[in-house]
Amino acid sequence: MATDYDAPRKTDEDVSEDSIEELKNQRNDKNSGKVDEDEVEAAEAFELPGADLSHEELTVRVLPRQSGEFTCASCFLVKGRSQLAEERDGKFYCVDCV
Repeated sequence: MATDYDAPRKTDEDVSEDSIEELKNQRNDKNSGKVDEDEVEAAEAFELPGADLSHEELTVRVLPRQSGEFTCASCFLVKGRSQLAEERDGKFYCVDCV
C-alpha cells in the first residue's frame, strides 16, 4: 500500500477517533493511490541543462604528494601530517579511519 509521507501525522487520540466507516471509505477510494500521469510524462521528458557532459574534459592540475603529507592505507586519501593517527607495519592511517 502506498504511503503519503507529506500527509500530516495523526496522534494516538486522532487514530482512536477515526470511525470504521471513514476507514472503509478510504480503503475503497480508487483514486487515492493513483499518480497523475501528466506529471509522470513531464518528469520523463524533463532534461537537466548540461546533462550531456560526454564532450567535456576535466582540466585539473594534479600535484604529487608533498613532504608534509601521507596517503592513508585505509581510505587512500592524501592527508596532512596533522591527520596522522597511527602507523602500523609501515602503513599510515588517518584519524578518520582509526
